[in-house]
Amino acid sequence: MNEVAPRRVKVSGLRNRLAASRRFQRWASKFPLTRRKTRTEGEQIFDIVSGFVYSQVLLALVELDILADVAARPMTPEALGDKHDIDPKRMKILLHAGVSVGLLKLKKKGYGLSQRGAALLGVPGLEALIRHHSYFYRDLQDPVALLRGKVETELSEFWPYVFEGPDALPEGTAETYTNLMADSQALIAEDTLRFVSLKNVKRLMDIGGGSGAFLAAVGRAYPSLNMVLFDLPAVTAHARDHLEPAGLWGRTEVIPGSFRQNDLPEGADAISLVRVLYDHEDSTVQSLLADVYAVLPPGGRLIISEPMSGGDTPLRSTDAYFALYCMAMQTGQVRSSDRIAEFCEKAGFVNIRKPKPFRPYVTRVVTAVKPI
Repeated sequence: MNEVAPRRVKVSGLRNRLAASRRFQRWASKFPLTRRKTRTEGEQIFDIVSGFVYSQVLLALVELDILADVAARPMTPEALGDKHDIDPKRMKILLHAGVSVGLLKLKKKGYGLSQRGAALLGVPGLEALIRHHSYFYRDLQDPVALLRGKVETELSEFWPYVFEGPDALPEGTAETYTNLMADSQALIAEDTLRFVSLKNVKRLMDIGGGSGAFLAAVGRAYPSLNMVLFDLPAVTAHARDHLEPAGLWGRTEVIPGSFRQNDLPEGADAISLVRVLYDHEDSTVQSLLADVYAVLPPGGRLIISEPMSGGDTPLRSTDAYFALYCMAMQTGQVRSSDRIAEFCEKAGFVNIRKPKPFRPYVTRVVTAVKPI
């Protein structure tokens, strides 16, 4: 084994030296067996270089509601330019860019919606998330300064509760935060319930559950399940608006509180943590898991669902996007399922499972059981 590793290093070193050689690049671009590979690598490098521009094209299309404008029928640059007070020539540039990234289609009577664009409109909360990205983009203007911790980020001001506790949610912020989380929760719940059966659960408590969007999905799937929502008072104040229309208010107990400042309620035989752990540092996560373990009965279940790092096989969706997002929030971190499993084991949990995710850019699930 020790002899094989150095050979691999030599081979990879030679390969990288060749790839970096301009002379080899010119030869490879002409040689039939390497021409396609060279072109593909070039395109992928350019996509990375220009990725920020693509994201701004997306943001402009969403901010102007262009996708909704052309959903019913194609429109011309002139008509769209007049509607949004943008010169038709500039509007045409945006529309062409929208075609290039696959969100629009060029048709005889103007620009229409592509299948990808229609799918984007159909994802709950995605447009709100894209609009929210304007904070994130500004925080990334100087990524080196962000890495050095020398940026006062806008995201940290958008999520003040993470740093300063429940009293840090000013009027209006709680509603904005709650709506954004609730709108984007549908896919999380859908993918979580792919891997988690609550058939034998009598009472589920969702910690940090916002206004109850996850519990709403659970309640529809399990009509006999009793539920508990535990989150900050300013957030749970909106729970009735989400749960009552779904007919779930009567079997959901709402308990305002902070898991960092208050004791966790008892009485649930299953506890869910959905998009909670990656908001916090290791010490907070370990303390929370210990508290969850303490209030669960023997045989009680823990369900963790959130975007997770790929670990030794990094993923763009989590090890680039979510990892830097957490950095801009100035707290928390994206962890691998293995790392989270280690924390669960340290807290005392057993039967820890890490099913392969269906859509890792949406969420990944770790489940565990308190021993009997």
